[in-house]
Amino acid sequence: MSITKAIMDLEVDDDGRVKRTGNVWTATTHIITVVIGAGVLALAWAMAQLGWIAADCYRFPDPINGKRNYTYMQAVKVYLGGRMHLICGIIVYAKLAGITVGYTITSSTSLAAIGKSACLRSKGHQADCRSSYNPYMIGFGTLQLFLSQIPNFHTLTWLSSVAAVTSFGYVLIAIGLCFSRKGASTSIFGTKVGPELSAADKIWRTCSSFGNIALACNYATVIYDIMDTLRSTPSEIALAMPLLGIKHQEIFLLDFMNPYWLVAIGDICIVIHMVGAYQVMAQPFFRIIEIGANIMWPNSNFINKDYQISVCKITINMNLFRLIWRTIFVIIATVLAMAMPFFNEVLSLLGALGFGPLVVFFPVQMHIAQKNIQVLSLKWCAFQLLNCLCLFVSFVAVVASVHQISQNLHKFKIFGYKN
Repeated sequence: MSITKAIMDLEVDDDGRVKRTGNVWTATTHIITVVIGAGVLALAWAMAQLGWIAADCYRFPDPINGKRNYTYMQAVKVYLGGRMHLICGIIVYAKLAGITVGYTITSSTSLAAIGKSACLRSKGHQADCRSSYNPYMIGFGTLQLFLSQIPNFHTLTWLSSVAAVTSFGYVLIAIGLCFSRKGASTSIFGTKVGPELSAADKIWRTCSSFGNIALACNYATVIYDIMDTLRSTPSEIALAMPLLGIKHQEIFLLDFMNPYWLVAIGDICIVIHMVGAYQVMAQPFFRIIEIGANIMWPNSNFINKDYQISVCKITINMNLFRLIWRTIFVIIATVLAMAMPFFNEVLSLLGALGFGPLVVFFPVQMHIAQKNIQVLSLKWCAFQLLNCLCLFVSFVAVVASVHQISQNLHKFKIFGYKN
């Protein structure tokens, strides 16, 4: 009996769930995959100095020995109640689903850039080298059909590691290209109003850019999922707190300058990074749907039974519900990307939707509840002022992003966009 108990202690965690084996390095790869992008690596250090309120809410009520919250949504429920829990869930999982569309667009943009650059080199810069993004999106979506069968977030480390390495690859290439190229003069107010840019367009673009910048905070939507992979000793907070960073809103390797081969390598790195980032953002969404299906139909073999399949001496656990519903999801995400392939505008909308509520409001309100900060005290008022300001920024960015998308929709034939 003692041997059996020892084995069981090795296989389960303090709450009876499958024992976690993640550490500071595996968490780092997940975070880099989600949040680090071109030109903003220094901000990861800055965020590490500031800390992250949400990390302190992983366990309830005691941050060290309390009950684990496996998702952002669950943490909001125990600290703020059922209504906030519902609102948070809608925003979190809508954003996670939307980001898969954005990453599909991003990958196709980079792949199309490689093809266009090769065409211009072979046919000359006066040639019409425009091509549809659709084949690239279909190829990316097909790859995700297979990767989406990875059972859960805990088995993504290898994919995140590859994506993290390539993210540094295109960052270094981009920095090198920037140093080697003399750009146009800049001004403190950015792009200038003139014949090619009206004052109204300038305002819309400025507001939309808030959303692109807000996308830098993608980590907020999956911070609990990443923490849930960490072993319990030392505490998850001690491991997670210094590992925070942000993702840049724009990819600037898509210019057709020399050296062609170096730019092409950079774009390939972006695509590989997006392959991993897609899964890191999609897996929490997959999990919540599958948990909900399990709760509604606990006795269904279609939903809950795994079948073992041996391929080349490798045993794979196949679940029919997971196979069918995840396949349908990837197809829908790919079709939406093909219908609306506007890189900056879509990413701006996704960033704007999540910034105010997910990055600021819910973490701040959980902190207030956890620390019992008195209503109408100076600290409480300061926090609420911050909430209002950030929610306003999100609202402005959402309006501007929707406006920019609507403007672009009037200019192109659906599923026929070429660049």
